[in-house]
Amino acid sequence: MTKEEVRKKIIEIGIVPVVRAASGKQAMLAAEAVCAGGVPIVEVTMTVPGAIEVIAQLAKTSGQQVLIGAGTVLDAETAQRCLDAGAEFLVSPGFDLGTVQLAKRLGKLIRAGALTPTEVITAWKAGSDFVKVFPCGTVGGAKYIKALKAPLPQVPMVPTGGVNFDTAADFIRAGSEALGIGGELVSASALKSGNTSEITEAAKKFVSIVRDAREETKS
Repeated sequence: MTKEEVRKKIIEIGIVPVVRAASGKQAMLAAEAVCAGGVPIVEVTMTVPGAIEVIAQLAKTSGQQVLIGAGTVLDAETAQRCLDAGAEFLVSPGFDLGTVQLAKRLGKLIRAGALTPTEVITAWKAGSDFVKVFPCGTVGGAKYIKALKAPLPQVPMVPTGGVNFDTAADFIRAGSEALGIGGELVSASALKSGNTSEITEAAKKFVSIVRDAREETKS
């Protein structure tokens, strides 16, 4: 996919499931579960054991159906390995210039992490396609996004941390382009028990919340 196609898909769905799993097998199950719930996007974090191999396997088996990204990418070397394995986008918890520059050079989408206004501006000016506002829930949640968007309306923000069923709509109303959702969607207990239908149902609910909140903002 081209970078623009990846960008459009993320904005269209509005949800990026953040997969932190205890094993590669669990990560694969998480990808299947969120896709079944109407979210054909998965961000496999580097904290998953064998994460790069998981990305390669997903790219091979589900690459046509699922948009695969790499999360918790801390440096350009890891980013390159993830892209070589088949990742279509990169996500980092903070800002690393070398990683952003690599993504730009290769024409791949990146969502660099930032928290303060200065960090958001730095990441955006460096070429980050979206800015991951993290950890958003601990500094005001949707109210913080709204405060950031007032002086920075041109910066597409994806809050991560603190997004749940109760707050998701507020984050969308505050101006978020999409939502990064971890444990509230990809439940560790559901993965451990093998009851992935719980994840599928959560995905469906988040899709509905995002859709309804966007309709509200149009009216």
